[in-house]
Amino acid sequence: MSRYYYYLILINMVANIIASVPAILFQYHKDGAVSSMIFGIVAGTILVTVYTRFFNAFPGMTLPDLLKKTTSKWFYKPFLVLLAVMWFLAGLITLVTFTFLLIRYVTPEMPITQISLTLILSVIFGCLMRTDRVLYTVELVLLLTFPLILFIFYKAYSSKSLNWDFVKEAALYVNQMPHVNSFGACFFLFLGVANLFIFNRFFTQKQKFKLKHISIIGIIATLTLFTTYFIPIGFNGFESIDKLVYPWISTSDSLRMEFFMIERVLFVFLFFYLGIAFLSILIHWHVSMEFLRFVFNLDNIKFKGFKVGKFIPVSIFIAISLFLVRRLNEYQLFQISSTLYNGLVIIFPLMIILFFFIKRRMKDAEEAKQN
Repeated sequence: MSRYYYYLILINMVANIIASVPAILFQYHKDGAVSSMIFGIVAGTILVTVYTRFFNAFPGMTLPDLLKKTTSKWFYKPFLVLLAVMWFLAGLITLVTFTFLLIRYVTPEMPITQISLTLILSVIFGCLMRTDRVLYTVELVLLLTFPLILFIFYKAYSSKSLNWDFVKEAALYVNQMPHVNSFGACFFLFLGVANLFIFNRFFTQKQKFKLKHISIIGIIATLTLFTTYFIPIGFNGFESIDKLVYPWISTSDSLRMEFFMIERVLFVFLFFYLGIAFLSILIHWHVSMEFLRFVFNLDNIKFKGFKVGKFIPVSIFIAISLFLVRRLNEYQLFQISSTLYNGLVIIFPLMIILFFFIKRRMKDAEEAKQN
């Protein structure tokens, strides 16, 4: 498989280390979080396999292209608008989360509107780039931040402050039944593969996708979930872990670099997450804009010869983002995230039925063309 394929999956997993996913898991640390992770890994790996094999059968074709060929306008246009809203919300959650983080830990005196607008403008025009350029940007930023990821994980696992007894205590709750909210949070980590809905246009040739590639994704997901859940518990204890709003912030602040110009790992961690959050929002909003561009034919909207249609979603995204950043608090953001994740647990597995329908229609069209 192309390395760009793994980027789409990896960024969605890593970006949620600090967002709502760990907070949701820790809310149910005694009520099925561990078993939810196990079931989430199995279900997520199956979903990734099905989605990848489906789009691998239609190299270079996006989901809107396939829907246009196989379904009616009354179905695919509202459906794509729904998908655009979901992708926008996924990026918005990351945006609001990082805005709150900056207010709390880095720039408490700066107005929240100014912070959020700075983040939005750094991302929004990148979303208007061509899909291939978005992927090149993703690769560049990821190469700069990936060493920081490995370094932080190394410091966490090698720290003397990591108490493995807390980790063992948390693992004992594996016999609890999974909770729908914690399962939804785990399942969301795998939905980076759904970005193939648009990014499949970049993969113009069939990719090799075999058992070893599935195994790599499963191993990465397992390590990510284990690190996301158990490492903060090892540093902060098991009983009161659900009281922390940002468990990984507390965890990174427990780490020190004794012989470096920056002693507190917290600042390195925030810098790393800024890069990952930028990529996550960029990918989600690019996909959302591409859905809207297809549905409303935005490329055909011109003013004095200039294509201005693609800027319409930009203004909408900025307005909604600034409004919600000022209105939401951390608890409301947690509730919205949990509701979205639960909805995605239903929607994305059901889409497999749509894939079978599309595949059958495309096969029938190919047979008719040959005859």
